[in-house]
Amino acid sequence: MAQPLDRQTQLPELVRDLQSHLTWIRETDPSDLPRRPPAVAGPSLRASAPPRPAAPVPPAAEPPKSAFPTVLGPASAGMPSGVSLQLIRDDIGECTRCRLHEGRTHIVFGVGNPRAEVCFVGEGPGADEDAQGEPFVGRAGQLLNKMIEAMGFRRQEVYICNVVKCRPPNNRAPEPDEMETCSPFLRAQLRAIQPKVIVVLGKTAVQALLNDKSPITRLRGRWREYEGIALMPTFHPAYLLRSPGEKAKAWEDLKAVVKRLGRELPARGA
Repeated sequence: MAQPLDRQTQLPELVRDLQSHLTWIRETDPSDLPRRPPAVAGPSLRASAPPRPAAPVPPAAEPPKSAFPTVLGPASAGMPSGVSLQLIRDDIGECTRCRLHEGRTHIVFGVGNPRAEVCFVGEGPGADEDAQGEPFVGRAGQLLNKMIEAMGFRRQEVYICNVVKCRPPNNRAPEPDEMETCSPFLRAQLRAIQPKVIVVLGKTAVQALLNDKSPITRLRGRWREYEGIALMPTFHPAYLLRSPGEKAKAWEDLKAVVKRLGRELPARGA
């Protein structure tokens, strides 16, 4: 039979056991108790544990880079033909860099052979070009096709583009700031293609490439140079539709281009 508890003799022993138990808890996991010095001196298990390594900080994300960083690069920047044209187009994206985007239907980038010997540059898309997304497909484009064929080329063999890639309202001439905004992409296109000759159509395009405000009647037919590439200014096909008497002068300019390329005119163009 169990003996009755002698409280006077057993109570001090219970208190000591409780104090010892509380001390063990503080030393092993003091999070559940008020923070105070341990009752019993001695090394703490937590203090002797090695510190936890700091969580690694992820590197800061780099800002997105342009798909075509050499658009504004130096004139000597080398670029492979063909593939780089797609990179330039990707860099333009759904452009909103100037106000011309507000009324456009399509960006009119350019069309033709990425390794063309001859590149034709106009001033900007018209209504037909904006609707189809391709340069020189309206009445002026049909005349340009005949001019290209008379030189002994097919449209697919040359490259055709414009100074600005969006249609100006009511087919007006592009404003200087609009041409300035779009000019890096034209410059990149010409560097990527590296044609032997650039044929510039009309005074607006000539001014954009040569920064020369002289009348087209004074500029046409005279060889110039753009970043080491031979450049021939001539009349715009739209002007020739309005002034058919000037076609003979434009034909002289195109014959000079054919000669510069070391080619022979087809029999029908002689």
